[in-house]
Amino acid sequence: MRRPLTGVRVIDFSWVGAGSYATKILADLGAEVIKIESTKKVDGIRLSPPFAGGQSGVNRSGYFADRNTSKRSMLLNLKEPAAVDIALRLVAQAELVCNNFSAGVMDRLGLGYEAVAQVNPRIIYLSMSMNGDSGPERHARGYGAMMSAITGLHHLSGIPGLAPAGTGTNYPDHIPNPGHAAFAMLAALRHSRRTGRGQRIDMAQTEAMLATLGPELLDWTVNGNDRDPLGNSGEGLYWQDVLPTAGDDDWIAISTPTSREWDALLATLGLAAGSSREHALGDVATAVAARGNRELAEALQAAGIPAAPVLSPPEVIADPQLTHREHWRILDHPEMGRTLYNGQPFRFARHEVQPTRPAPLLGQHTDEICEQLLGLSPQEIADLRTTDILS
Repeated sequence: MRRPLTGVRVIDFSWVGAGSYATKILADLGAEVIKIESTKKVDGIRLSPPFAGGQSGVNRSGYFADRNTSKRSMLLNLKEPAAVDIALRLVAQAELVCNNFSAGVMDRLGLGYEAVAQVNPRIIYLSMSMNGDSGPERHARGYGAMMSAITGLHHLSGIPGLAPAGTGTNYPDHIPNPGHAAFAMLAALRHSRRTGRGQRIDMAQTEAMLATLGPELLDWTVNGNDRDPLGNSGEGLYWQDVLPTAGDDDWIAISTPTSREWDALLATLGLAAGSSREHALGDVATAVAARGNRELAEALQAAGIPAAPVLSPPEVIADPQLTHREHWRILDHPEMGRTLYNGQPFRFARHEVQPTRPAPLLGQHTDEICEQLLGLSPQEIADLRTTDILS
């Protein structure tokens, strides 16, 4: 099926987490995303575990693979002026340019917005440094964990009265920042198709993260209330927790939004109805500990109680709901072989929007891009390799 972004070309200078995931979304939607890489400074997540078969290598990282499906990879040593000229020739044939370098890096390379707009006035140019391209903190550098601390997400996470626990992962890199960036590029692309004009988008990743904390920010600025971490509880909920069940380190998450679900929980567990939370919590924990987490979750769901087993990674892969949604995709990678990939967490009724190709090998498509888009001969390509430009 034709994909929503078929025919859109993206020159992707992003690397590591948030930027790569933003352009992966576009690539899975059908855009031709050309990832600019170099052997002189390899994308950090190419060197990050887990590695296929436990064997490390620039083409064997599962982390990199999942962030870069459906893309093509081209080698360009951007420290060479001739390589920058080649990059500008590619930009002249593209609709979008994306990078998540620190502020000022693209300008120093000769690939800042002004330089790019000279060769392509209609370009949509997204930069997504940590604090944006302007302001007193523009040169600060960081990744998801730092953004979680700066924006206060860590302050809100953990058990009340204890040190912040964090989210267990670099949450800003995986959800808010790539999501905001992809949405911004799609909105700008729609605007360009309606008006013929490009846009410069300066997205500070800390600001995208702050956008997810609106209620907490308002509570502080309007009410002067600095909310403490909630632990496993939830604001406005009658009761909620994550409890151990029968089995080896098996757990279940249960939520009772109102007293009605609480009474249904007691009935499902065979406990006396009408018991208050304070008096019944010990009995609830004991009853839950005697049940299997999957069996109990099904029984609670049947009673109208939000509940789910806490799954290990192998159990997530085998989860019936994800299987039904066809979330997992197996793609044949040139070096890693048949490899499991995440699909996009959404589906379209009339368009396919899931990964089409595995992540590329480092520089895998350099020659074909040079031939197809730049009109270079095999000899010219060989000469560029010899002079360290395509490296």
